[in-house]
Amino acid sequence: MPDKITVGGVDVDTRHWIGGRRVASSGTFTDHSPIDGSVLGEIARGGADEARAAVAAAREAFPAWAATSRTERARLLHAIADGVEKRIEELSVVETTDNGALLRSHRRGVMPRVSHNFRFFADWLLSLGHEDFETRGHTNHVSWDPAGPCVLITPWNAPLMLATWKVAPALAAGDTVVLKPAEWSPLTASLLADIAAEAGLPAGVLNVVQGYGSEIGDALTSHPDVRRISFTGSVPTAKRIAESAAAQLTPLSLELGGKSPLLVFADADLELAVDLAVEQYDNAGQVCLAGTRLLVEETVADEFTRRFVEKATALEQGDPRDEATDVGPTIHPRQLEKIDGFVQRAVAAGARAVMGGHRKDGQYYAPTLLTDVAQDSEIVQEEVFGPVLTLQTFAGEDEAVRLANDTRFGLAATVATGDRDRAERVTARLVAGTVWVNCFFVRDLQAPFGGSRQSGVGREGGTWSFDFYCDLKNTVTAPKGWNHDHG
Repeated sequence: MPDKITVGGVDVDTRHWIGGRRVASSGTFTDHSPIDGSVLGEIARGGADEARAAVAAAREAFPAWAATSRTERARLLHAIADGVEKRIEELSVVETTDNGALLRSHRRGVMPRVSHNFRFFADWLLSLGHEDFETRGHTNHVSWDPAGPCVLITPWNAPLMLATWKVAPALAAGDTVVLKPAEWSPLTASLLADIAAEAGLPAGVLNVVQGYGSEIGDALTSHPDVRRISFTGSVPTAKRIAESAAAQLTPLSLELGGKSPLLVFADADLELAVDLAVEQYDNAGQVCLAGTRLLVEETVADEFTRRFVEKATALEQGDPRDEATDVGPTIHPRQLEKIDGFVQRAVAAGARAVMGGHRKDGQYYAPTLLTDVAQDSEIVQEEVFGPVLTLQTFAGEDEAVRLANDTRFGLAATVATGDRDRAERVTARLVAGTVWVNCFFVRDLQAPFGGSRQSGVGREGGTWSFDFYCDLKNTVTAPKGWNHDHG
């Protein structure tokens, strides 16, 4: 197979990046564009051998990287950020072609955010500290020691941004990394390896391996030299990773699925609430945080629905490279089948498609709104991960909170209300890692991020990231016992 493919005029290496060099595999897998189903190229398909080689490279590089000063680590992270900024257009074109998300969003928001991820954690590293404290005259000093090689497994819906949410803090913490991108969207991870090398990151500090699921994943997550595993993806995969990591008691950070509610109270700014609801079709609904369960107070439900349908049906669906497009394709034919299966089973069970409810040409699924759904139905309880929303009504706060919390998930929630006291009461009762009030998808890297219940384990962001990617050490020093006092 060729070592490189050209995507939108950008050359992308299809091999792994291990120990500072490109490594081929005997097998490959085919990468398709969801935009039109075209073949982008054959990608190196790693397995246990490549997994072991990548971990060995990370292990070898770890002592020197852990001993590198905070200042130098931060400088290199800023250099990577510089490299990202120089290649925003290339990264945007490649990622849109590879995963189908909007090109305009990549250019204006996603790729600048990738650069920001590196800058934020570089700066946070330099400010990271902890005041010493006294215990009966003894001094306690808390330090963040690098933990070791980390395995980072990332999803296909926002490949580079979600990867760098993990890569940046892990590198800042002094850990070395093996990054395994999703097989449905592997290309920008390869470009990230190039950018990191050009920035001067030492060989073996960042490794990128590609492959299918358990073929490579089990060897990574069960490896005795891996000190941390961070995964974003589905609950079933997370359970498998947890079982694999259990033999070594490797600490895990898991950000998993969601079935998040969007609560609209009668006192809300209805136009704002409609805008928030329509926004849930972003990235063709392939967003784990999406508020896919619209819960609307019954006194305004008809008006809300009317306005929602009017605005949502005006969305332009088509080629994500077109500036006018609002909703692009689903990532893969298997995902399209999954989405349609959910909808057709829901309709067969009595749900009504107020809008959408069907496939379009290619890998496109019409933005869909389903009503007349039961709380215990599959469509309400399970994550669809596509442009499919349900709408239910409630009579008051208690019922709203009960419906909102009545799933096995707890990733996020959105509340639309004009009453500040109500917002405080309701958010205090919601089970969610993040709650947005009269807004959506505002993410500050200082804040903890993760899910409750089966939406995840642990939190990352700000100091929480360093807590995870480091071994915290408390050193207790007695006030006497020194042979020499150096003042």
